[in-house]
Amino acid sequence: MGLDTDVLIDWFADVGRDLPWREPDCSAWGVLVSEIMLQQTPVSRVQPIWLEWMARWPVPSALAAETTGEVVRAWGKLGYPRRALRLHAAATVIAQEHGDVVPSDVDTLLALPGIGAYTARAVAAFAYGKRAPVVDTNVRRVVARAVHGAGDAGPASNTRDMADVEAMLPAEDAPAAKLSAALMELGALICTARSPKCADCPIYDECKWQHNGRPEYAGPAKPVQKFAGTDRQVRGLLLDVLRGAEGPVEKARLDLVWHESGQRDRCLDSLLVDGLLEQTRDGLFALPGEH
Repeated sequence: MGLDTDVLIDWFADVGRDLPWREPDCSAWGVLVSEIMLQQTPVSRVQPIWLEWMARWPVPSALAAETTGEVVRAWGKLGYPRRALRLHAAATVIAQEHGDVVPSDVDTLLALPGIGAYTARAVAAFAYGKRAPVVDTNVRRVVARAVHGAGDAGPASNTRDMADVEAMLPAEDAPAAKLSAALMELGALICTARSPKCADCPIYDECKWQHNGRPEYAGPAKPVQKFAGTDRQVRGLLLDVLRGAEGPVEKARLDLVWHESGQRDRCLDSLLVDGLLEQTRDGLFALPGEH
Protein backbone atom coordinates (compact mmCIF):
# COMPACT_ATOMS: atom_id res chain seq x y z
CA MET A 1 0.00 0.00 0.00
CA GLY A 2 1.60 3.25 -1.12
CA LEU A 3 1.14 6.49 0.75
CA ASP A 4 -0.73 9.41 -0.81
CA THR A 5 2.26 11.69 -1.21
CA ASP A 6 0.12 14.61 -2.46
CA VAL A 7 -1.71 14.66 0.87
CA LEU A 8 1.61 14.87 2.72
CA ILE A 9 2.92 17.63 0.47
CA ASP A 10 -0.29 19.66 0.93
CA TRP A 11 -0.13 19.12 4.70
CA PHE A 12 3.44 20.42 4.80
CA ALA A 13 2.48 23.49 2.77
CA ASP A 14 -0.22 24.25 5.36
CA VAL A 15 1.50 23.46 8.66
CA GLY A 16 5.26 23.40 8.03
CA ARG A 17 7.19 25.54 10.49
CA ASP A 18 8.20 29.01 9.37
CA LEU A 19 11.98 28.63 9.71
CA PRO A 20 14.46 31.17 8.29
CA TRP A 21 16.40 28.58 6.27
CA ARG A 22 13.14 27.63 4.53
CA GLU A 23 12.56 31.16 3.22
CA PRO A 24 12.57 31.33 -0.60
CA ASP A 25 15.45 33.81 -0.57
CA CYS A 26 17.67 31.70 1.68
CA SER A 27 20.88 30.78 -0.13
CA ALA A 28 22.22 27.25 -0.48
CA TRP A 29 24.97 28.33 1.91
CA GLY A 30 22.30 29.20 4.49
CA VAL A 31 20.74 25.76 4.02
CA LEU A 32 24.12 24.05 4.40
CA VAL A 33 24.88 25.95 7.62
CA SER A 34 21.45 25.06 9.01
CA GLU A 35 21.87 21.37 8.21
CA ILE A 36 25.26 21.15 9.93
CA MET A 37 23.93 23.01 12.99
CA LEU A 38 20.76 20.90 13.20
CA GLN A 39 22.66 17.62 13.52
CA GLN A 40 21.74 16.31 17.00
CA THR A 41 20.64 19.81 18.05
CA PRO A 42 17.04 21.09 18.35
CA VAL A 43 15.67 23.87 16.15
CA SER A 44 15.09 26.20 19.11
CA ARG A 45 18.80 26.26 19.94
CA VAL A 46 19.95 26.49 16.34
CA GLN A 47 17.79 29.37 15.11
CA PRO A 48 19.39 32.30 17.02
CA ILE A 49 22.93 31.07 16.30
CA TRP A 50 22.10 30.51 12.62
CA LEU A 51 20.78 34.08 12.31
CA GLU A 52 23.98 35.43 13.88
CA TRP A 53 26.18 33.37 11.56
CA MET A 54 24.32 34.37 8.40
CA ALA A 55 24.48 38.04 9.33
CA ARG A 56 28.20 37.75 10.04
CA TRP A 57 29.24 35.29 7.30
CA PRO A 58 26.65 35.51 4.50
CA VAL A 59 28.84 33.65 1.97
CA PRO A 60 31.33 30.77 2.35
CA SER A 61 34.36 32.98 1.63
CA ALA A 62 33.47 35.20 4.59
CA LEU A 63 33.60 32.23 6.97
CA ALA A 64 36.69 30.83 5.27
CA ALA A 65 38.53 34.12 5.91
CA GLU A 66 37.82 33.87 9.66
CA THR A 67 40.19 32.16 12.10
CA THR A 68 39.11 28.72 13.22
CA GLY A 69 39.32 29.99 16.79
CA GLU A 70 36.69 32.63 16.15
CA VAL A 71 34.51 30.07 14.38
CA VAL A 72 34.69 27.77 17.42
CA ARG A 73 33.89 30.73 19.69
CA ALA A 74 30.85 31.70 17.59
CA TRP A 75 29.61 28.09 17.65
CA GLY A 76 28.85 28.79 21.29
CA LYS A 77 26.84 26.16 23.14
CA LEU A 78 25.53 24.23 20.12
CA GLY A 79 27.58 21.19 21.13
CA TYR A 80 29.68 18.81 19.03
CA PRO A 81 32.02 21.72 18.13
CA ARG A 82 33.97 19.67 15.59
CA ARG A 83 31.04 20.51 13.32
CA ALA A 84 32.26 24.13 13.35
CA LEU A 85 35.67 23.06 12.08
CA ARG A 86 34.11 20.89 9.37
CA LEU A 87 31.90 23.77 8.24
CA HIS A 88 34.93 26.09 8.12
CA ALA A 89 36.85 23.52 6.04
CA ALA A 90 33.90 23.06 3.66
CA ALA A 91 33.52 26.85 3.30
CA THR A 92 37.20 27.11 2.35
CA VAL A 93 36.85 24.55 -0.45
CA ILE A 94 33.57 26.10 -1.69
CA ALA A 95 35.22 29.53 -1.82
CA GLN A 96 38.38 28.30 -3.55
CA GLU A 97 37.05 25.64 -5.92
CA HIS A 98 33.35 26.37 -6.51
CA GLY A 99 33.19 30.12 -7.04
CA ASP A 100 31.81 30.74 -3.53
CA VAL A 101 28.60 28.86 -4.42
CA VAL A 102 27.54 25.66 -2.64
CA PRO A 103 27.41 22.85 -5.25
CA SER A 104 24.02 21.43 -6.20
CA ASP A 105 25.19 17.95 -7.21
CA VAL A 106 25.13 15.24 -4.51
CA ASP A 107 28.46 13.69 -5.53
CA THR A 108 30.19 17.09 -5.57
CA LEU A 109 28.71 17.89 -2.18
CA LEU A 110 29.93 14.53 -0.83
CA ALA A 111 33.47 15.45 -1.90
CA LEU A 112 33.46 18.48 0.42
CA PRO A 113 35.21 17.97 3.78
CA GLY A 114 32.87 16.86 6.54
CA ILE A 115 29.79 16.48 4.31
CA GLY A 116 28.15 13.06 4.63
CA ALA A 117 25.33 11.24 2.87
CA TYR A 118 22.52 12.94 4.78
CA THR A 119 23.82 16.51 4.51
CA ALA A 120 24.66 16.23 0.80
CA ARG A 121 21.16 15.05 -0.05
CA ALA A 122 19.50 17.55 2.28
CA VAL A 123 21.27 20.44 0.54
CA ALA A 124 20.40 19.08 -2.92
CA ALA A 125 16.74 18.71 -1.94
CA PHE A 126 16.14 21.73 0.29
CA ALA A 127 18.42 24.30 -1.35
CA TYR A 128 18.08 23.23 -4.98
CA GLY A 129 14.73 21.42 -5.06
CA LYS A 130 16.25 18.19 -6.37
CA ARG A 131 14.94 14.66 -6.06
CA ALA A 132 17.11 13.00 -3.41
CA PRO A 133 16.20 10.63 -0.57
CA VAL A 134 16.87 12.54 2.66
CA VAL A 135 16.87 10.17 5.64
CA ASP A 136 17.18 11.28 9.26
CA THR A 137 15.84 9.76 12.50
CA ASN A 138 12.43 11.35 11.99
CA VAL A 139 12.07 10.06 8.43
CA ARG A 140 13.16 6.55 9.44
CA ARG A 141 10.47 6.49 12.15
CA VAL A 142 7.72 7.68 9.78
CA VAL A 143 8.66 5.03 7.20
CA ALA A 144 8.91 2.29 9.83
CA ARG A 145 5.39 3.04 11.05
CA ALA A 146 3.48 4.17 7.98
CA VAL A 147 5.06 1.80 5.44
CA HIS A 148 6.26 -1.19 7.49
CA GLY A 149 3.76 -1.14 10.36
CA ALA A 150 6.44 -1.28 13.06
CA GLY A 151 6.50 0.72 16.29
CA ASP A 152 9.80 2.35 15.37
CA ALA A 153 12.79 1.92 13.06
CA GLY A 154 15.38 -0.69 13.92
CA PRO A 155 19.13 -0.15 13.63
CA ALA A 156 20.03 2.24 10.82
CA SER A 157 20.90 0.73 7.45
CA ASN A 158 21.91 3.39 4.96
CA THR A 159 21.18 1.20 1.92
CA ARG A 160 17.77 -0.03 3.11
CA ASP A 161 16.66 3.33 4.51
CA MET A 162 17.63 5.17 1.33
CA ALA A 163 15.84 2.60 -0.82
CA ASP A 164 12.68 2.90 1.31
CA VAL A 165 12.50 6.67 0.83
CA GLU A 166 13.64 6.55 -2.79
CA ALA A 167 10.64 4.32 -3.57
CA MET A 168 8.26 6.89 -2.08
CA LEU A 169 9.55 9.95 -3.93
CA PRO A 170 7.65 11.30 -6.94
CA ALA A 171 9.62 11.15 -10.19
CA GLU A 172 9.81 14.94 -10.67
CA ASP A 173 12.32 17.04 -8.74
CA ALA A 174 10.06 19.70 -7.19
CA PRO A 175 7.40 17.45 -5.59
CA ALA A 176 10.10 14.97 -4.53
CA ALA A 177 11.99 17.72 -2.69
CA LYS A 178 8.76 18.86 -1.03
CA LEU A 179 7.95 15.32 0.05
CA SER A 180 11.43 14.97 1.58
CA ALA A 181 10.75 18.04 3.71
CA ALA A 182 7.21 16.85 4.54
CA LEU A 183 8.38 13.42 5.77
CA MET A 184 10.93 15.06 8.04
CA GLU A 185 8.39 17.53 9.40
CA LEU A 186 5.83 14.80 10.01
CA GLY A 187 8.34 12.91 12.14
CA ALA A 188 9.38 16.05 14.02
CA LEU A 189 5.90 17.38 14.79
CA ILE A 190 3.38 14.51 14.62
CA CYS A 191 4.93 11.05 14.38
CA THR A 192 7.19 11.59 17.38
CA ALA A 193 9.00 8.81 19.20
CA ARG A 194 7.25 8.96 22.57
CA SER A 195 3.84 10.62 22.11
CA PRO A 196 2.74 10.52 18.48
CA LYS A 197 -0.20 12.81 17.69
CA CYS A 198 -1.92 10.26 15.47
CA ALA A 199 -5.24 12.13 15.47
CA ASP A 200 -3.52 15.03 13.68
CA CYS A 201 -1.71 12.88 11.13
CA PRO A 202 -2.57 13.54 7.46
CA ILE A 203 -1.88 9.89 6.52
CA TYR A 204 -3.64 8.30 9.53
CA ASP A 205 -5.98 6.23 7.34
CA GLU A 206 -3.11 4.74 5.30
CA CYS A 207 -0.69 4.11 8.18
CA LYS A 208 0.19 0.42 8.51
CA TRP A 209 1.09 0.92 12.15
CA GLN A 210 -2.51 1.96 12.81
CA HIS A 211 -3.84 -0.95 10.77
CA ASN A 212 -1.65 -3.31 12.81
CA GLY A 213 -3.02 -2.04 16.10
CA ARG A 214 -0.02 0.18 16.91
CA PRO A 215 2.33 -2.59 18.10
CA GLU A 216 5.10 -1.64 20.51
CA TYR A 217 8.62 -1.44 19.16
CA ALA A 218 10.21 -4.80 19.91
CA GLY A 219 13.61 -4.40 18.31
CA PRO A 220 17.05 -3.84 19.84
CA ALA A 221 17.18 -1.20 22.58
CA LYS A 222 18.53 2.13 21.37
CA PRO A 223 21.50 3.60 23.24
CA VAL A 224 20.46 6.45 25.51
CA GLN A 225 22.86 9.37 25.38
CA LYS A 226 23.65 10.70 28.81
CA PHE A 227 25.59 13.92 29.21
CA ALA A 228 26.42 14.51 32.90
CA GLY A 229 29.94 13.40 33.70
CA THR A 230 30.81 12.40 30.13
CA ASP A 231 33.87 13.49 28.18
CA ARG A 232 31.49 15.61 26.07
CA GLN A 233 30.58 17.63 29.15
CA VAL A 234 34.18 18.05 30.24
CA ARG A 235 35.31 19.07 26.75
CA GLY A 236 32.52 21.65 26.71
CA LEU A 237 33.60 23.07 30.06
CA LEU A 238 37.21 23.37 28.90
CA LEU A 239 36.17 25.12 25.67
CA ASP A 240 33.94 27.51 27.63
CA VAL A 241 37.01 28.85 29.47
CA LEU A 242 38.76 29.62 26.18
CA ARG A 243 35.65 31.13 24.57
CA GLY A 244 35.37 33.59 27.45
CA ALA A 245 39.10 34.43 27.65
CA GLU A 246 40.78 37.43 26.02
CA GLY A 247 43.76 35.30 25.02
CA PRO A 248 45.74 32.17 25.90
CA VAL A 249 45.24 30.82 29.42
CA GLU A 250 47.36 28.81 31.83
CA LYS A 251 46.58 25.16 32.46
CA ALA A 252 45.82 26.02 36.09
CA ARG A 253 42.67 27.83 34.92
CA LEU A 254 41.56 24.81 32.92
CA ASP A 255 42.24 22.53 35.89
CA LEU A 256 39.50 24.32 37.84
CA VAL A 257 36.66 23.16 35.59
CA TRP A 258 36.68 19.47 36.51
CA HIS A 259 37.68 17.59 39.65
CA GLU A 260 38.88 14.35 38.06
CA SER A 261 42.36 15.06 36.69
CA GLY A 262 42.67 11.92 34.57
CA GLN A 263 39.45 12.57 32.66
CA ARG A 264 40.17 16.30 32.43
CA ASP A 265 43.64 15.76 30.95
CA ARG A 266 42.31 13.13 28.53
CA CYS A 267 39.66 15.58 27.32
CA LEU A 268 42.20 18.39 27.01
CA ASP A 269 44.39 16.12 24.91
CA SER A 270 41.45 15.13 22.68
CA LEU A 271 40.62 18.81 22.06
CA LEU A 272 44.21 19.38 20.96
CA VAL A 273 44.10 16.33 18.66
CA ASP A 274 40.80 17.51 17.15
CA GLY A 275 42.23 20.97 16.47
CA LEU A 276 39.72 22.71 18.73
CA LEU A 277 42.51 23.99 21.01
CA GLU A 278 46.18 24.76 20.48
CA GLN A 279 49.11 24.98 22.88
CA THR A 280 51.50 27.93 22.66
CA ARG A 281 55.28 27.64 22.83
CA ASP A 282 55.23 28.78 26.45
CA GLY A 283 52.68 26.15 27.46
CA LEU A 284 49.49 28.21 27.43
CA PHE A 285 46.25 27.08 25.80
CA ALA A 286 44.23 28.99 23.19
CA LEU A 287 41.53 28.59 20.60
CA PRO A 288 43.07 27.70 17.21
CA GLY A 289 44.85 30.60 15.53
CA GLU A 290 44.50 32.92 18.52
CA HIS A 291 48.03 33.10 19.88
